[in-house]
Amino acid sequence: MSSFQKPVVTGLAAVVADPSLLGSVGSVGLLANQASVDLHYRSALELLDEVRPGLVKRVFSPQHGYGGEKQDNMIESAHGAVSDGRALYSLYGDKRKPSPEMLQGLEALLVDLVDVGTRVYTFAQTTALCLEACGEAGVQVIVLDRPNPVGGLEVEGNVLDDDCVSFVGLHPVPMRHSLTIGELALFVNARLAKPAKLTVIPLRGWNRSMHFQDTALNWVMPSPNMPVPETASVYPGQVIWEGTNISEGRGTTRPFNLMGAPFIEPGILYRDLLSFDLPGLALRPATFEPTFHKWSGQVCGGAELYPTDKSFKPFLTALTVMEIIFRRWPGALQLKEPPYEYEFVRRPIDLILGRSSIFDALRDGEKAADICRSFEKELADFVRETKTIRLY
Repeated sequence: MSSFQKPVVTGLAAVVADPSLLGSVGSVGLLANQASVDLHYRSALELLDEVRPGLVKRVFSPQHGYGGEKQDNMIESAHGAVSDGRALYSLYGDKRKPSPEMLQGLEALLVDLVDVGTRVYTFAQTTALCLEACGEAGVQVIVLDRPNPVGGLEVEGNVLDDDCVSFVGLHPVPMRHSLTIGELALFVNARLAKPAKLTVIPLRGWNRSMHFQDTALNWVMPSPNMPVPETASVYPGQVIWEGTNISEGRGTTRPFNLMGAPFIEPGILYRDLLSFDLPGLALRPATFEPTFHKWSGQVCGGAELYPTDKSFKPFLTALTVMEIIFRRWPGALQLKEPPYEYEFVRRPIDLILGRSSIFDALRDGEKAADICRSFEKELADFVRETKTIRLY
């Protein structure tokens, strides 16, 4: 893109330029984190305090904490206070849904979160639970929209099955859902028994063909293992390794772009992957030694993925890698045992994939490409169903 391109205007930027977009509310909570910033890296809280002093009464944070300080899954954040003493409530700890007491006295909850366009990213579930709580409490929700960093056209993966509902998937959307966080909120809210009064402050200058690199916005990592936009591009597929003994690259400087395990011979994996001629993908055979998390201190063989264009299909790519591992190293791939994201019984891999048959089908020899083709009708139905809530 040209260096003179005008940046996309986020919902936050729109409100800062015109605070009247918030209406007459005089007492709000703010759900945000370290990535909730403007083009000059000023925080949403600082900006709202400047344009509407006294508006924000308390702050809420999603997984990883308000500052993004918590490294891994299932590492909770405590309640506390921001620097000036206002209450800070964690929604990834003893509560994941705001309690009536947390919302008491608020007229609205503002949501300004960077989502990454993938069903299992927990910010989507936190937003959904906030809509549920606010609908029950009679509190308005105002979502300050932000771009989907992996675009608004491409959908991939199966739609979540009811028996796989969890904190990594509460509503029937595909793994790669193509919605902005504002559109996702509209979709979820319409499904609630008691929907919240919901307003989305829309983006300006964004269209569905844009990925994050097209927006001229600055990337601040929304979570510790989402360091660059390219990470978001591979995440809808690479996240499946969280349910297995395969490293998803945590403990390296290239989380999710790297994957592997000590039993994988990288040259074999590389040659096999090339034979599939997967779209939009360049890769290299890789070795790496995680400094923490799975296989910490042990050398892993695997691959590093480099998406080359928007035709890249992360979910198909990851399932293809799993297909190869089952064939080349039978019996070596093991499943992670519960707990996983507040689920203590069901298999984590099923919660992540959103369908309990997918892993078993791959293990039993079904082809990844055939499995992905089987999702075509449900994906088309999802796109058709969400047409009325797509804002762009």
